[in-house]
Amino acid sequence: MFKKIRNAFFILFGLGGIILFGFVPTYIDKLMNKVTSSYRGTPSNAYQALPFIADLHCDMLLWDRDFLKEHNYGHVDLPRLQRANMAFQVFTVVSKTPRGINIEQNTDETDQIALLSFVQLRPPSNWFSIKARALNQCKELYKAADKSNGAFRVISSQNELQQFIADRAKEHSLTAGMLALEGAHCLEGDIDNLKVFYDAGVRYIGLTHFFDNEWAGSAHGMKKGGLTEIGKQLVTKMDEMHMIIDLAHTSSQTIDDVFALTDRPVIISHTGVKGVCDNQRNLSDEHLIEIGKRNGLVGIGLWETAVCGNDAVATVKSMRYVADKIGVDKVALGSDFDGATSTHFDVTGLPLIMEALKNDNFTDEEIELIMGGNVRNFLLKNLPAN
Repeated sequence: MFKKIRNAFFILFGLGGIILFGFVPTYIDKLMNKVTSSYRGTPSNAYQALPFIADLHCDMLLWDRDFLKEHNYGHVDLPRLQRANMAFQVFTVVSKTPRGINIEQNTDETDQIALLSFVQLRPPSNWFSIKARALNQCKELYKAADKSNGAFRVISSQNELQQFIADRAKEHSLTAGMLALEGAHCLEGDIDNLKVFYDAGVRYIGLTHFFDNEWAGSAHGMKKGGLTEIGKQLVTKMDEMHMIIDLAHTSSQTIDDVFALTDRPVIISHTGVKGVCDNQRNLSDEHLIEIGKRNGLVGIGLWETAVCGNDAVATVKSMRYVADKIGVDKVALGSDFDGATSTHFDVTGLPLIMEALKNDNFTDEEIELIMGGNVRNFLLKNLPAN
């Protein structure tokens, strides 16, 4: 009798493990990264002719999904990037998010990514160290590039980007990515870790994510303060290393403090603007204008909170606002694909953005800039040379 009970226990335990590790990660991915209306059209010749389509923000590395294979869920993988004529995608590293995440106020006391790392069977170091899990995601992108047979490469310098542009002119199916951090908390309070992440390929860093950290205040934190003393050192060090500062998710005071400390161009990788969609998440006119003066870049998102809508028309409405305020050469795509967001379409739906831009009377030259030319030009000026 005892033997039967023991065997039944092991069978149930095994089945539980199969469900937990084999099905739960995919279920969470499907649940969190929904597409509300799949695009199934044929991209126009004008869209296919765009030389450099680029997006500033995608969290695909967070999910247990084979980048090299096409999926019918989530927003991004290599086959879909190729089908979308995507030249360049920034892959952001999400290393910690709080339970009950919201745009108003969060503490740093909980960590949902630890549990996600466990059920995805990532290395045990990832369960307990946000630095380790962030570096693991960086390594995964390089592994994907190595396995892609040259179809995908990771860019970390101006020279690499120039070479990629030249190579892609000959082979249009090539695509590339770059690494960024969504929140400096994964530096774990040690400014020397900036060099560690630089060596791992990271080229821009969002100072905060959904909670205040040891470096700066978040727009969604408890105190929403500015740069701390060590945060000011971080900004100065990033300037010295030619690492780009991303002000997405930072508090208003943090943005002011960064502007007071450096005159280098900054980006907002994924955002909306209060002038169109007024909420805690989005960018004020005052800060928008200052970013324009510094020749920065503003990536407009695809999700409801960013643009008060969930389709291409809503996104383009905010793009028009930014273009009119600070110039069309400062506008970019900042989708937040795979960022635990629902979007109207996955990456293959980007032709809808081009169509909406055209309907809003942007010229062909302006459309080419917004769809990726501005990102290309900005990085060619602001990435490290080698």
